[in-house]
Amino acid sequence: MKAVNFLFFIIFLVIGEVVAIAVGAVVHPALGGVLGVGAFFLALLLAIAIKVAYQWERVVILRLGKYSATKGPGLFFIMPVVDTAIFVDTRILTMDIPAQQVITKDNVPVSINGVVYFRVSKVEDAITKVQNYRVAMMQYALTVLRDIIGEMTLDELLSERERISKQIGEAVEAQAVSWGLDVDTIKLQDIDMPEELKKMMSRQASAEREKRATITKALGDKEAAVNLAAAAQTMAESPGAMQLRTLQTIDGLGPTASNTVVLAVPIELMQLAKNAADTLKPKS
Repeated sequence: MKAVNFLFFIIFLVIGEVVAIAVGAVVHPALGGVLGVGAFFLALLLAIAIKVAYQWERVVILRLGKYSATKGPGLFFIMPVVDTAIFVDTRILTMDIPAQQVITKDNVPVSINGVVYFRVSKVEDAITKVQNYRVAMMQYALTVLRDIIGEMTLDELLSERERISKQIGEAVEAQAVSWGLDVDTIKLQDIDMPEELKKMMSRQASAEREKRATITKALGDKEAAVNLAAAAQTMAESPGAMQLRTLQTIDGLGPTASNTVVLAVPIELMQLAKNAADTLKPKS
């Protein structure tokens, strides 16, 4: 008995006993005793007849075993003994899908678990059309999950979890509607693979990263070579460019005692020799 029903029972019992005592004092004590016993059973029947459903509850009324009506939320009455009230929670329910061993399309064994979010949309169907809608939902979600994962490769399973979750949810929703249930969403949680496969995937990922690093370095060397060639061409076309570059390099060494710069041949003599060689070169 709920706390509300117990409260009603106490209230009706107190009222009945007060009336019984008053009648016993005025009319006859024996009559008061009979009324007191009758007040007890009457209070019990009234407490059973009065039901209160919370805001998130709906109540299916079965009268002599047959569906009669759906009540709630709030205060309502049933016929004691004749009616049976079944309370149903219509809030979103959370149900864990236990870990399942599934073989993917490319013959890789994986262990997958998930969670289903659903609610009861038609309480009369959830009660009268399926024996236990929670168990039915869990078993059907398990079956659909294994069927759909079995049609996916490992790469698809790892990269398209959202699409797979949506596909599983749509398949479960198609059947759950006939049970009076509304599937909100299904989420895949952990995807566990054999340790050897994890090591192989780690080595593959490491090789891919090393490949990208090598390609990036090669592209950088290529761009540097192109820029150096362009700089050399520019300095060759300017007579004083090489001398300025040399002085800039010497200045960049800094005035530290550990750096010693020795110019065996002055730059001017090198330039003079180059000019003389250009002069003596036979012209075609």
